[in-house]
Amino acid sequence: MNLLEGNMAIYENNLEHLLDELQRIHLMLSLNFKKRMAEQGECNNDFQGLCISENEVNTILQTPLYEIKTDILSNSELETIENLAGEIHGREIESLNNGKKLRLCVLSELFHLSPFERDALLISLAPELDIRYEKIYSYLQNDVTKKRPTVDLVIKLLSSSIEERFMAREYFSSIESLIKDRLVYLMGVGAEEQIPLLSKSIKVDERIIDFLLGINRIDPRIQNFSSILEPKRSFNDLILGENQITSLKEVVRRHSGLNKPLIFFFHGPYGTGKKMTAEAVCMELKKPLLIVDSKVLLKDDSIETLKLIIREALLQNSCVYIEGIDALWKEKGTGITPANMIRELDSFPDWVFLSGELSWEPAGVLKTHGFINIAFPIPAFSLRKKLWKSYLNGEDADIDALANKFKFSGGQIKDAIFTAHNVASAKSVSNLSMDELYHGCKAQSNRNLSVFARKIEPHYTWDDIVLPEDIEKQLKEISSYIKYRGVVFTDWGFDKKFSIGKGLTALFSGPSGTGKTMSAEIIARDSGLDLYKIDLSNVVSKYIGETEKNLSNIFKEAETSNAILFFDEADALFGKRSEVKDAHDRYANIEIGYLLQKMEEYEGVVILATNLSKNIDDAFLRRMQFVIEFPFPDEDQRKIIWTRIFPKSAPQAGDIDYEFFAERLKLAGGNIKNIALSSAFYAAEESCDIGMHHIMRAAMREHMKMGKPFLKEELEPYYKMIEGDEK
Repeated sequence: MNLLEGNMAIYENNLEHLLDELQRIHLMLSLNFKKRMAEQGECNNDFQGLCISENEVNTILQTPLYEIKTDILSNSELETIENLAGEIHGREIESLNNGKKLRLCVLSELFHLSPFERDALLISLAPELDIRYEKIYSYLQNDVTKKRPTVDLVIKLLSSSIEERFMAREYFSSIESLIKDRLVYLMGVGAEEQIPLLSKSIKVDERIIDFLLGINRIDPRIQNFSSILEPKRSFNDLILGENQITSLKEVVRRHSGLNKPLIFFFHGPYGTGKKMTAEAVCMELKKPLLIVDSKVLLKDDSIETLKLIIREALLQNSCVYIEGIDALWKEKGTGITPANMIRELDSFPDWVFLSGELSWEPAGVLKTHGFINIAFPIPAFSLRKKLWKSYLNGEDADIDALANKFKFSGGQIKDAIFTAHNVASAKSVSNLSMDELYHGCKAQSNRNLSVFARKIEPHYTWDDIVLPEDIEKQLKEISSYIKYRGVVFTDWGFDKKFSIGKGLTALFSGPSGTGKTMSAEIIARDSGLDLYKIDLSNVVSKYIGETEKNLSNIFKEAETSNAILFFDEADALFGKRSEVKDAHDRYANIEIGYLLQKMEEYEGVVILATNLSKNIDDAFLRRMQFVIEFPFPDEDQRKIIWTRIFPKSAPQAGDIDYEFFAERLKLAGGNIKNIALSSAFYAAEESCDIGMHHIMRAAMREHMKMGKPFLKEELEPYYKMIEGDEK
């Protein structure tokens, strides 16, 4: 539709409006071209732009600056352009009133463009959409190498006086919208700062070209780290504490009414609902959400990238969510600091969401935003049950057990179920079992504990251990404590009574081989938790402060690993505090005090093992829920151990005298295990069944290793079997 025909109908679409505006620019260029041709007369212009004639230089020198003509077009020609502009503006108003979105109008409003800046943008846009304009600009600028409009040409086309021309330079400064908001770039040849402003060519940013054409894809420079989310979940979909949701609703309502946007800082572990909460807020605001991974800012030009993020959010009419900003503070030399980041974000006129793991407050006062810091902790037991129920979507499972044993965030629960489905699919199983779910849960546990600990795969069950009845009962109480702690602390409200000491701590003491490690394995297997044996050689350091640092890392990782921490030979860390005689003693006592603090804060399971409980500091003993003394096995218990120690599949000769071994070999279960294993290897070497002479030979080696006598008179009538073997 041609506006010169006088039709004032509304624009059908954005492109129709843009083409009309470009038609106006085309008319302006056409009239300027005709005017110049008329002034040049019949002069030979075949070499215009390729060489400079003497007459041309002479004309320039003889015309003072204040006499340079600026009224290139006649009054009638100017009136024609103004009439066309008026008609376009009239159709704009009608179209906007009818709900049409015209991208050029939106862009002008977003970046507060003046009529001059808007026309400068259109003049620069023409060769981006039609390459024939390159020839027109080359001719008008008398230079075939200048295929895009220069600042000089734009100013000449849009200024009607010398004063206007001089003042128009300001539109191309770094603090005005065209340059500041990266709508256009000024380009030159060589060292750019040495080129006069008027000689610089103008290039429209590619993302701005896309926007004007109605293309909504994210700027390619941040595309791999960003996405647009159209909110679908509301506050009703959040599984958070009721008080937290109510508070959020009130904050959004109040600040929406005040028309004052907020910068939220959501901090907490992965998967605790930070992003979903931002989505719910945006649902309330009726705004999309630009989600950005902070990794895109880990570059030298990070401030420039942040400006592009802000501009993209403006173009998308969205709020901004930048996740994982902790990484920015940890990295050195990124070019971005908390101060300059928050300053840039404060210039954004809409709502901002920042997320990280650790709490943070901006230094200084924000000019246009309010700031709210909100913690997202691992959900309590009752909320974890809701999350499991929601994500399992009706599948049968022991939700109480899962929520109790695994202190997971919502994201981790979702990931665990996804992994469980993959495991079930590999087994060609349609319904999830608890085994698959436990597998999925363990896959989410943090593996960084392996730096300081060794993961033990538990194989033992209650049937494998031989202990006095009261000791076994206490061990089962520990397992029951793990199973029901969610009910007691959350459902029954005991967590509100205690700020610390909500974990489980147990001390296993007794001679080597009496079942301390085996008991820890059985409890881990029974509760479905991972068991990590702490390597004290990697924890205890001679350097001041290193031991505390290592301990802090262990307990931090254990919180997310949902693991049982097993400190074997715990005397090295948990021993009695000494009298302070020197700086080393004083610091050793500080380490013990720090460990006491971390154990009280830890809400998981810690098991200490020692050969002598009297070596453990009294302060630790007072804080133990369970202190279990593992006795040396008596004869009856040793007989049970001997009869159970060999697997059913192991070939055994009929001459094994278990009563003899139980009576004569006063050994702990760990030693008996060593003897059984060695005897099996002796038998395998001879390709025969495991018999008495194999066990006697292995028993002698075990006694030698322990430094205990292996007396002939105490081991008759079977000692002769060893004599035969030795010969």
